[in-house]
Amino acid sequence: MNTYIYIGRDGEQGAELRKTIRDQHIAHLTALDENQRVVFGGPLRDEASLPCGSVIILTAESLEAARAIAESDPYFTQGVFKTIDVFETLTVFPKSAD
Repeated sequence: MNTYIYIGRDGEQGAELRKTIRDQHIAHLTALDENQRVVFGGPLRDEASLPCGSVIILTAESLEAARAIAESDPYFTQGVFKTIDVFETLTVFPKSAD
């Protein structure tokens, strides 16, 4: 499996919608995490330290599969995220102890 990053950027109602959608978003990520597919996940914070988006690093079979995961995130399907970007990435750091 390859490693992918998706970045969700909140829309105008993102901060308010997060309060009601968060449990669904966490359930979506928990299912991935239980299958050891989540490398990192957390909110992006603006200058006032308020959430303004999220970054999720995960493993998937393909870019299309990673996009499908991002596009099925309740934060996207229910309007918290205005946009999502999905990219393949490579782990350069931390260096492994090979």
